[in-house]
Amino acid sequence: MSIRAPLLKLIAFAAVTVLLTAMLAQTFGSFTGGGTSYRARFTDVTGLLEGDDVRIAGVRVGQVEDIRVADNTVAEVEFTVDGDIPLGTGVRAKVRYRNLVGQRYIALSEGPGDGRPLPPDGLIPLAQTTPALDLTVLFNGFRPLFTALTPEDVNKLAYEIIQVLQGEGPTVTSLLRRTASLTNTLADRDEVIGRVVTNLNGVLSTLADRDESLDTTISQLQSFVSGLSADRAAIGEAVANLGELTGATADLLHDARPAIQSDVAALEQVAGTLNENSAVIDRTLGTLPGRYESLTRAASYGSWFNFFLCDFDGRVTLPGAGAVTPAGVNSPAARCDTSGGAR
Repeated sequence: MSIRAPLLKLIAFAAVTVLLTAMLAQTFGSFTGGGTSYRARFTDVTGLLEGDDVRIAGVRVGQVEDIRVADNTVAEVEFTVDGDIPLGTGVRAKVRYRNLVGQRYIALSEGPGDGRPLPPDGLIPLAQTTPALDLTVLFNGFRPLFTALTPEDVNKLAYEIIQVLQGEGPTVTSLLRRTASLTNTLADRDEVIGRVVTNLNGVLSTLADRDESLDTTISQLQSFVSGLSADRAAIGEAVANLGELTGATADLLHDARPAIQSDVAALEQVAGTLNENSAVIDRTLGTLPGRYESLTRAASYGSWFNFFLCDFDGRVTLPGAGAVTPAGVNSPAARCDTSGGAR
């Protein structure tokens, strides 16, 4: 009992998995559930693969089963068609392009005949088959036209060309109308294209005249880049160090910002005071030379200052008597001569 339950679960899981796999294979692999087998011979089936569609009026009715060489000269394709769709002996088979990627399919259509049914495993001869277009030759002929289009327009026009030549798209007149419109557009821009070519010739001529300088510049640039490559380790370290320095500077400015702000405010105040007393400062700076000369003469005896009393006077205010000015003292010594400027 302990083994039977897991075994039943495993069997159920395997059955569901196989069923889902078969459904996916049916969906994505385009498998059919059988049908009547027929054969058709083509001069060229390049790109046609086993499993490709067989269509009638664009509706899928079967698939290609096998591709082989017959009589060492032609390709014989074996395909199946749904059993409820009979084919006549006049049926025609064409290999057509399914898309621009290169996928192909076989298109079946009724042709002239006596209306007799084609027997199972019957052969459609070469006279009633048409190979696929050779896109390489076709697109090479349109290459000058494609160079003037965007990739999206190229894909659209190429697909329309294939549809026209396979009889599935617009008429040849519509295709020619589109081609003529594009050609007229290119003709209208002939002057602009001519100017571009002329300018390009001028640029190329200038480059040709300076070929030696251009070679030297390229060589120097190569040497410069080689030097940078050789010093990439040092440059990387320098960049890292610059990052660290930037971080340290930011931290320093962040810490010193309050002090700097107060210093700037104090400097602003000092500058205002100096500006208000500019006259006093000018007068003081004008008298400084004479005062420095007097101080130098007074200190000429040594590293000290000698003072000599030349004049003395005073004023005393007494209660009830007012201000009393006593007699002053005035020395007649030569050093007290006022013409020298030291008193």
